[in-house]
Amino acid sequence: MKYTVLWRISAEAELANIWNTSIDRQAVTAASNAIDRPLRIDPVLRGETVLGAIRVIVERPLAVTYRVYEDDRIVRVIGVAYVPAVPSRN
Repeated sequence: MKYTVLWRISAEAELANIWNTSIDRQAVTAASNAIDRPLRIDPVLRGETVLGAIRVIVERPLAVTYRVYEDDRIVRVIGVAYVPAVPSRN
């Protein structure tokens, strides 16, 4: 069974701000989509628990915090942050 992914208004605003100020908007869009898909399918096995029932999933350049309501089959995205790429070692 799939989950419904709902974003807090503040998280949507954070994502919009990240996208608007990004030099690579395509990467932000791709990361957002790559995060949304697994959250719809099996959010409990994705990401890591960071505080109680709060979980985080990272798909650079984004990190999303969320909470799963299993009985209601809902995932609530509560925050999103920009995570810069890790510089490569040469």
